[in-house]
Amino acid sequence: MVVLVVNCGSSSLKYELFAGDQSVCSGLAERVGVDGGQHAVLTHKCGHEATAQISAPMPDHTVAFDHVVAMLTDPEHGQISSLQEIEAVGHRVVHGGEQFTESVLIDDEVIAAIEDFCELAPLHNPPNLAGIRACQQRLPGIPMVAVFDTAFHQTMPAHAFVYGLPYRMYQKHHIRRYGFHGTSHRYVAIEAARYLQAAGIPPNQQKIVTCHLGNGASVTAINGGCSVDCSLGFTPLEGLLMGTRSGDLDPAIPLHLIRAMGMDVADVDRLLNTESGLLGVSGVSSDMRDVMQAAEEGNRQAQLAVDIFCYRVRKYIGAYAAAMGGLDAVVFTAGIGENAPQIRRGCVKGLEFIGLHLDEASNNNVGDDQEITVISTANSPAYILVIPTNEELMIARDTAAIVSNMTQ
Repeated sequence: MVVLVVNCGSSSLKYELFAGDQSVCSGLAERVGVDGGQHAVLTHKCGHEATAQISAPMPDHTVAFDHVVAMLTDPEHGQISSLQEIEAVGHRVVHGGEQFTESVLIDDEVIAAIEDFCELAPLHNPPNLAGIRACQQRLPGIPMVAVFDTAFHQTMPAHAFVYGLPYRMYQKHHIRRYGFHGTSHRYVAIEAARYLQAAGIPPNQQKIVTCHLGNGASVTAINGGCSVDCSLGFTPLEGLLMGTRSGDLDPAIPLHLIRAMGMDVADVDRLLNTESGLLGVSGVSSDMRDVMQAAEEGNRQAQLAVDIFCYRVRKYIGAYAAAMGGLDAVVFTAGIGENAPQIRRGCVKGLEFIGLHLDEASNNNVGDDQEITVISTANSPAYILVIPTNEELMIARDTAAIVSNMTQ
């Protein structure tokens, strides 16, 4: 089945075309709607190299999607001759609340529900909806599927997702831990499960901790294939130190900032979400590569940021091993997890007591083209794996499965 995957951010539109599990082409439109979209750019790729780039006004996602359609069907750079070749469209949607426990076919009721969840994800769900509506206009009649970041985590037990607030806050206002990055965690967990099963560990007995480490970062505990806890909570702010997000902190700190320092709600929101994390601690950058470079050059704040990042990951790995009563594997994925051996080393340092023994040579030689790399020693009781994530492929697979069942 030919599936187009669409992932809309507030000022971006990412897309990838699949024929079965094979990626045909992909691209990214950036600066959509920024300053009226006058400086928007779309970069189209076949394989790893850019094959075409256009600069054109893109005031909204509908106009951006028009350029995507034109690129996909372009005689020189496109991979399809007409839009009729697209059999389904899969959309990444960040927040599905408690209503969606799996990917679903998009209809008016689903769209209305996604709109309702905009209150819980004001930065993410509106652009996701914009992408859905753009496709409805330009690809009428083609079935579409919503794949939710939160769906994978709906197997968390109540003792993991209910906060220590009056219970009515959960009942009436849906304040609870939701967890995010679910599509990525699910993809690498499936890949890890296959590996562990081949190693003799039955899927229903597997205890895996997946570490999605990028500009946004999270750790998930997966017991028998089900998410049982996630470091991200009511919003994607909780948990690990991230590029610009603070992660875990005393909840009284925002109150102190408001009362004692004269900040308002907008000031605190900006501070915690866009001025903190690696950027805030290091004073250098939100990009881990820049922070590590500064640390190597002797910048103490940069080194502190790296240390905090690794320490928090280490804490969550240990906590989740305790929560599951054991550990069979830790998986590293996403930009930092896949490409930074120093960070992986720091994240498992001192965890030999729970069975994690790092093989330095393997850790330093993880290739870009490998599906799974084992970086633990041969006698390590628990595996340490590096698995490249592929959220787009996961979305394409879900979309193809749902649409195929529709037609049977």
